[in-house]
Order: sequence, then structure tokens, then C-alpha cells
Amino acid sequence: MSQGGAAACKAAKPQDRGWAWMVLLATVLLQGLTLGFPSCIGVFFTDLQHEFQASNSETSWFPSIMVAVLHGGGPLCSILVKRFGCRFAVMLGGLLSGVGMVSSSFCKSISQLYLTAGLITGLGSCFSFQAGVTALGYYFVRWRTLANAMASTGVSLGFTLWPLLSQYLLDEMGWRNTFLIFGGILLNCCVCGAIMRPVQLASGSPLQSPKLGEEPGRRAEEAQLSNGASSPHPKLQQQTRRTACFQMLQKYLAFDIFCQNKGYQIYTIGVTWMMMGFALPHVYLVPYAIQNGVEERRAALLISVIGFINIFIRPLTGLLSGHNVFTGRRIYLFSLAVLLCGLSNFICVTSAEFSVLIVYCVILSIAMSGVGALTFQVLMDVVEMDRFSSALGLFTILESITLLIGPPLTGLLVDITSDFHYVFYNSSFFLISAALFMGFSFCALEKKNKLKEDSKVPLDNASRYEYNEMPTEPQSDSQSPPAVVYITSI
Repeated sequence: MSQGGAAACKAAKPQDRGWAWMVLLATVLLQGLTLGFPSCIGVFFTDLQHEFQASNSETSWFPSIMVAVLHGGGPLCSILVKRFGCRFAVMLGGLLSGVGMVSSSFCKSISQLYLTAGLITGLGSCFSFQAGVTALGYYFVRWRTLANAMASTGVSLGFTLWPLLSQYLLDEMGWRNTFLIFGGILLNCCVCGAIMRPVQLASGSPLQSPKLGEEPGRRAEEAQLSNGASSPHPKLQQQTRRTACFQMLQKYLAFDIFCQNKGYQIYTIGVTWMMMGFALPHVYLVPYAIQNGVEERRAALLISVIGFINIFIRPLTGLLSGHNVFTGRRIYLFSLAVLLCGLSNFICVTSAEFSVLIVYCVILSIAMSGVGALTFQVLMDVVEMDRFSSALGLFTILESITLLIGPPLTGLLVDITSDFHYVFYNSSFFLISAALFMGFSFCALEKKNKLKEDSKVPLDNASRYEYNEMPTEPQSDSQSPPAVVYITSI
């Protein structure tokens, strides 16, 4: 780095103060533009069906692919973050999202929408969202729980505004022009990415800035590949390549954590199963209301009600879960929220009156607030922050599989039976079973660890690979986060 660049670097602790709050504000907007965006797809469901003469199952593949890629592109995002930093990944994601929606406005078939709005926009949203969450984890330590909860209010804002804006633009301009405008709106992710300054440890070990030094792990892998390439023995060369491949998978997909960390294993399996039913009401609630005689504008308002209540409940959930009483017990709050989500779906089965659906949306939004505010905080509780990006990649790619197949399979069932009630039955089954699995499994794991401690049986590297109920926040000055350096020029 030049002398001018070195002079521009300021040794400080940006965690929990200063520019960290600007990063939080950018993350709020990012989550509204990315995670909040799929909430408006239900508004276009009927129009797309009529435009392309598609069934419920065929039409539901469009939002399913978008949401699945949004969550499942984690490994690619992890690679981008480690190699180029959070800022680059967020801005690239914004560009892809905008291009995807602009291209969608020219689609001539539903299958083309799968590629443009589904794959391209979904992948761009993934890059922006997950890189933003990773950057937020570096900028907040003591107030990380609250920061994650406040950032997730961006999703609530998205849930509130996207459906209302979508219905207005759809009535005024049609879905094609609306998608064109959406492309321009999503480009604002690039602005959010520009705010996220690269950060490095004061010792010189980079967290986000690859230009300050090459990653040691990547150097070792390249050295092994180089040695294998120059080896005269094909078997040795093949073995070296396998080793390098395994190291890459371990680095970006965190298979080692999944195999050794029981807490991460249980949580990942539980959330993956939960996602089979979690997205169903978001996709089918508006079509269900319209089919039962609710006016289109009022039907779109249902999703906005969910988002509006989330704006206020999510920060309260973050404050509550951040209390010392709940340190190490946030997984049980998360399981309780998932259970409430599942039970609330039975309200829709009793009646499709607009007033009943409003009550359903209120209860569902309260439960969703807990799920949204705690999802990534629980993940940060069960894995170390230096492996969070990799753990997040595996976590999201597994849940993306169930996010992809859940709505189309349920749509096929609705096509066969012509009964939308199966949407909410299916959703309740997956949510309730996932909540019970996670709650009882972590309880059993806790008891097992306690028995081992009481019998004085040593745990191998327990602090790293077991869910040991340890807080992520520093408890004293001796545990304060390491000093970092702002990089103001790259």
C-alpha cells in the first residue's frame, strides 16, 4: 500500500459504533430489496397464469426458483466474499438483480421467466443479501443480536411496500412495465454495497480486502496443485487434486462443521425441513383470497399487513432475545416462533373472509418476526464468526432445495384437488414438525453435554464444535474484539 493509502488507514474499533451504523442502514435497505422482494410475486400470480396459460404448479416455479437461488447461491457468494470482499459481492448482486428484472419484462414464455427473474434476479439478490449479512457480522459484536434484528426490519419494510407498489404499478402499467421499473429499483443494491468499507485486523490479517494480501489457504491449495502438476506420478497427482478439492469444499461449504458440530447439524436440518412449508403462505395467500372473492387490492394488502407489523415486532424480538436471560437459549425462542407459524395456518382453513385473513396475517407476522430476527443470530451462536460465511453457504444451499420444490409440489396438489386448503395443511405440517424436532433435539443435546461435564468426560474441541450455550458478545474488556483498520482507498 502506498504511503498516502497507509496514512488514510485509521486504527480503530469500528464494531458497534461509528460507520457500523451506516453499514446497518445499508443492510436494512438491502434486505428490503432482496428478501422482501419475492413477497410481491403473488400479486402477479393470476396475471402471469392468464398471460402464459400456465397452471398453478407451472406458475409457482417462477417464485420458487427465485427464492431457492436467493438462498442456495450461498457457496458462490462465500467465494466472492473471500476473494473480492463484501462490497464487490453486494454491488455485483445489485447489477444482476436489475438486469434480471429488466430482461423479464421482455419474456415471451413462463420458462423464460424461470431464467431471468428466477435464476438471474435470484442469484443477484443472494449475492447482495448474504454479503450484507456477513459484513454486518464483522461490524457488530456487542450489539450483534440487536443489529441483526434491526437489519431484518428491512424485510418487513419490503413486505409492506413491495405488494402495494406492485398492485399500483400493475393496475397502471401492466406487469411488463412493472418488471422494468423493478429492475431500476433493484440497482440501488449497488449504492448499499458502496457504503460497506472493507475492513482488516490491525495485525494486517484481512477480513474483507483481498488486495491487501492473498489468502494463505488459497496459496497452499495452489502450491499443492502446482506440486501435483509437476509430479511424475499420476496417482500422486490425482491424490493431490482430491485433497485440494476437499479443502475447497471444506472452506466454502463447511462440511467439517456440519459433521462435527451437532448444534449446527440439528439447526441446518431443522430449518431445511421447515422451509418446505414456510414459503407456501407467501406464494398462495393472495391467489387464495382472490379465489374466495376478496378484491385484488385488498388481497395484496394482506401481505403488506404482515410486513407492517414485522417492522415493529422484529426489533422488540431482537431486544428480548439479546437479554442475558436468553443467552444460549435463542434456539428455543426460534423453535417457538416456528411452531406459532405452523399453528396460525389453521385460521385460513376455517374461513376465507377478509376479516379472518387479517387476523391470520397479524398472528403470522408476529411469529415471522421471531423467525426472521433469530435465524442468523442462532447460526452465529452455533458457529464461530470466522467460519460464518462458509457455514451460511452450506446452510442456505440445503434450505434452497426445499424452498425450490415446496411451492410447485403444493401447487400440483392444488391443481389436482382444486382445493387451496392443502396449501395451509402442508405448511402447518412442515413447520410444526420442524419446530418440535429442533426444540427437543437441542434439549437432548444440552442434557448430553451436561452429563459429560458432570462425569468429567473431556469434550474434543467443545468450544468450537458443540452448541455450548456461550454468548457471542464480549463480557469484559479482556474479551473485546480485536482492533481493526478502515481501508478508505482500494
